[in-house]
Amino acid sequence: MIRAIRAIRNARPLSGDELIDLLLDDGVITAILPAGSQPVGPDEIDLAGRFIMPGLWDEHVHFTQWAQHRRRVDVSEAASAAEAVALVRAHLAKDAADAGDPAAAASAAAVVVGVGFRDALWPDSPTAALLDAIAPHRPIVLISADVHCVWLNTAARELFVAPSSPDGSADASADGVLREDAAFAVTAQLDGASDAELDRWVAEAASHAAARGVVGIVDLEMRWNRDDWLRRVNAGFAALRVEFGVYPQHLDRAIELGLRSGQPVAGTVRVGPLKVITDGSLNTRTAYCCDPYPDTPDEAYGRLNVPPCDLHPLLARGTAAGFELAVHAIGDAANRLALDAFAQLGHGGRIEHAQLVHDSDFARFAALGVTASVQPEHAMDDRDVAEQLWHGRTDRAFALRTLLDSGARILLGSDAPVAPLDPWVAISAATTRTRDDREPFHPEQAITVVEALAASTRTSIAVGQPADLVALSHNPLQCDPEILREMPVDLTLLAGVVTHRSTAL
Repeated sequence: MIRAIRAIRNARPLSGDELIDLLLDDGVITAILPAGSQPVGPDEIDLAGRFIMPGLWDEHVHFTQWAQHRRRVDVSEAASAAEAVALVRAHLAKDAADAGDPAAAASAAAVVVGVGFRDALWPDSPTAALLDAIAPHRPIVLISADVHCVWLNTAARELFVAPSSPDGSADASADGVLREDAAFAVTAQLDGASDAELDRWVAEAASHAAARGVVGIVDLEMRWNRDDWLRRVNAGFAALRVEFGVYPQHLDRAIELGLRSGQPVAGTVRVGPLKVITDGSLNTRTAYCCDPYPDTPDEAYGRLNVPPCDLHPLLARGTAAGFELAVHAIGDAANRLALDAFAQLGHGGRIEHAQLVHDSDFARFAALGVTASVQPEHAMDDRDVAEQLWHGRTDRAFALRTLLDSGARILLGSDAPVAPLDPWVAISAATTRTRDDREPFHPEQAITVVEALAASTRTSIAVGQPADLVALSHNPLQCDPEILREMPVDLTLLAGVVTHRSTAL
């Protein structure tokens, strides 16, 4: 970061042609004046007619995993298990070449971690034997794109899965695939980096986010986040506003410390919501649905991680302790049960994802005061999987237009590392419903750029508002879709402090 800015000169609002100056003090907009009406002073930036808008938020991030993800083996392009193995084999070969001793590299103890595989439409199946064939002694863990599933070779299974673990046929088999809680237990053990190294990666990821116009995130990492963020702030982190989630396994600890949503912790960090994961995901075939999946006999309707008899008491306890509520629900049955729990509570909260919603449940979001926290890029990643696994129901999948038209409030996010931490990617996906030459996926569910920006910001350009600002060379309300997705960001301010400034400015 650089310094606090006292004025922004010659800025152009997204709506309107008249240039304005913004005066800033103590991180707040104190005046908005016609351009040039005040004498120029120190610590000011001339935007020379660039467009000004509020800073962007990513409302659903797993930030530690995102920081790690950028350093792991990318297998997202694999169209089969065999192709995924080939990508890992190439990585091992590079390791061997870098080490200069192939035998030593092959027997290295370092765990190989790959990310991004999507096996729902593969013609072959992921098996431990496939990975054992290229590295019988070196642990390999591949994490699915939706992070609800891991694929292990035998060495990794022996290292990360205790013999006494209750990982029966529903969670694991000889194929080396673990799902849901069993998968989460493995990924939680992959933090091989020291706190100092991990915090450096987090700082780099935060700098990259600021370069995309991000001023704040809701960090829903599945860990005890308070101490991580306290440590980072004490070391000087101030690149983003952060609201961190608390999970049920940490609720007692949070209550004992007196934590509650909205409470400042340190610097730009506050306590976020209680996060509860009620079902699984689409690609892993564990999203809990009203209709069965094709060819999934063991769990034909997906998996319900928290039964209704436990969900309401858990949410009620969180509410009593002062927590806002964020409930993960992807399948239509899971969304219905989450809405039922909010109805029983008598107040709203957030449903994270809301990917498949029953026709009769859309209106309940607004009626119950429940916000839909959605990730539009997931529709681009999963459109083919949805057509296969949710056949005949995709008209109500990733249904942003229907949610808005029913009166629901929506928020946009990435779910990084599932999708890139880049609000412009989410805004583009929400408004165009495509990202390539393919026809838009259910274009009737597209929302407008104005609506997408409103769902991606928390402030406005007004006196008294935080000086969380972004400057752009292009007007997102008027630019081509290709520019929207790749939107260049020239300047980002957090409370009047520069967190990103391009060489063009």
